[in-house]
Amino acid sequence: MRAFRALASLALLGAWLPLQAATPALGEVASPDGNLRVEMALDDAGRPTWRLLRQGREVIAPSPLGMVGEGADLSRGLALAGVDPVQPVVDDYELLSGKRRHNQYRANRRVFRWKDRQGHELAVAWQVSNDGAAFRYELARAVPGLETWKRDAATFRLSADTHAWLQPLAEPKTGFGRTNPSYEEYYLQDVPVGTPAPMGHGWVFPALFRSGGDWILLSEGSLRRGDAGSRLLDGATRGEYLLGFPDEREALPGGPALPWIDTFPWRSPWRIVAVGDLATVADSTLGTDLADPPVVAAPSVPGKASWSWPLLGDESTVFEVQKQFVDYAARMGWRYTLVDALWDTQIGEPKMRELIEYARGKGVSVLVWYNSAGDWNQAPQTPRSKLLDHASRAREFGKLKAMGVAGLKVDFFGGDGSSMIAYYLDLLADSAPYGFQMNVHGSTLPRGWQRTWPHLQTMEAVRGLEFATFEQANADRVPVHAATLPFTRNVFDPMDFTPLAMVRLNDRVQRRTSPAFELAQSVLFVSGIQHYAETAEGMEQVPGYVRDFLAGLPEVWDESRFLDGYPGQYAVFARQGGGHWFVGGINAGPGPRKVRLDAGSLGGGVQSGLLITDGGDVPGFARRRVEFAPGRPLELELPAAGGFVLQLD
Repeated sequence: MRAFRALASLALLGAWLPLQAATPALGEVASPDGNLRVEMALDDAGRPTWRLLRQGREVIAPSPLGMVGEGADLSRGLALAGVDPVQPVVDDYELLSGKRRHNQYRANRRVFRWKDRQGHELAVAWQVSNDGAAFRYELARAVPGLETWKRDAATFRLSADTHAWLQPLAEPKTGFGRTNPSYEEYYLQDVPVGTPAPMGHGWVFPALFRSGGDWILLSEGSLRRGDAGSRLLDGATRGEYLLGFPDEREALPGGPALPWIDTFPWRSPWRIVAVGDLATVADSTLGTDLADPPVVAAPSVPGKASWSWPLLGDESTVFEVQKQFVDYAARMGWRYTLVDALWDTQIGEPKMRELIEYARGKGVSVLVWYNSAGDWNQAPQTPRSKLLDHASRAREFGKLKAMGVAGLKVDFFGGDGSSMIAYYLDLLADSAPYGFQMNVHGSTLPRGWQRTWPHLQTMEAVRGLEFATFEQANADRVPVHAATLPFTRNVFDPMDFTPLAMVRLNDRVQRRTSPAFELAQSVLFVSGIQHYAETAEGMEQVPGYVRDFLAGLPEVWDESRFLDGYPGQYAVFARQGGGHWFVGGINAGPGPRKVRLDAGSLGGGVQSGLLITDGGDVPGFARRRVEFAPGRPLELELPAAGGFVLQLD
């Protein structure tokens, strides 16, 4: 903790010396449409600074950049060594686990080169697209004293009247089994910038801001071995945010927390600034546009999954119950069933082989749970300590492959330290040759890894449905929380929220959302493998048309589109797959809300389909056929904590 506070103090001391906003630009790079522009300058202290403008308005005020190591400071006392010509960037790629299958990235790239008095060079590479800007540092050769990267001098200076949606970072080594931080806190809603981080450890990515008509989403991406996950720290003045590195406790035992640099040429992770109106930010794919291309040829096999644990608990991980959940998945046409913690002791390998063979006969593949630990957590669930190094992973993965296991859910990681990030990457690299589909829980943010590692279908990094089952206070917050996630956590990366409790939670907790609100999450929330919390018994209680809707949801989204909403208040999104548009909408407010669907936003012409809303059919659904056209929108009124889904013909 002392080391973390010392680093934060150094960051504040070094970053907040006065900046001269009027310093003339030494170069700029604009988006292809010309609406966004990044300007680079150098202040009187020799600090590179940047600012970002949208349609001529300053969105990010002049802010410093640079790297600081144990014995090297490439953040001040620098001189401009050169500016490369602007180069167009063209990248087309396919992604099965995200909100859009075919993606096109178009940007302009420009590299600014700086030198210190010893001749050490730091390159700052910018790429500016129509939906945002991103920068990273690049080193062509080693810089003495920069073997360990101690501080990133990058700063984001927003106007003082900006408002924010921010998730605080938890205290390391706290929470269940000392498994924090796991990106499982609630977002603060629409708070003024400068609001202090309530847990004292800063804010996780992504972080959302609104300044007038401009929306800004900050994140990072493309982490490799040696990198650490960063976070935002509160600055010295209102609207200022620093980049912070992990606490020393967020590492493997004996491993480093700070990033290391030992391979050249070297580049840092991208720092991402999505900018535009709310639709532009919500529809952005910058997190994967800037990710490294696939490093393996592992197959990506998205799908839907039945799962007993969230509503039935550890006691359900027994052979007969899991067999029922295989049957459930088969009836729904879902590809997977997930067998959660304690399968090794409560079912055992011989019966697991029998279960997997039974599932194969039903056309269902089986996923199994593992504890990532290790000495870094005290979570007792097993199997644990089976994946700690390459040799043990090879033994375990070989056994699972022979059993017919289709993929793994690995849980309870320990933060963002560089050695922990390397452990994530080792798991992905070692699982790829076996064709396992991977799901990571109790985890950091994916940061675009799902593109680089196609078999990574989803990661948690969210306060998911399970928390609503623990206590009433969590269930009370679900409406606002769920209406925030499509604009924050789920914008760039797949999110294993594990939605869908349409009938009940449990005997202790009363659900605060309507059945249609729950159903809408099946469209709103994007995850390569979508694990549904509803039980087989609960599914039998909903109308057949609800089951048909869920059975017909595609495994891959070809297109996604923001239609309406405001973070934390309501959200309406459309997603296309299997030749159909599906629309999901939720209202988080305490009173009814009217929404309007225009045919033009869904391709134009006359649109017709099945609308499912809150209503009279037990346990609370209603349906009707609807038709709307240009000039004749579909108008809906959603009740408090209510929702709807619409499947177009």
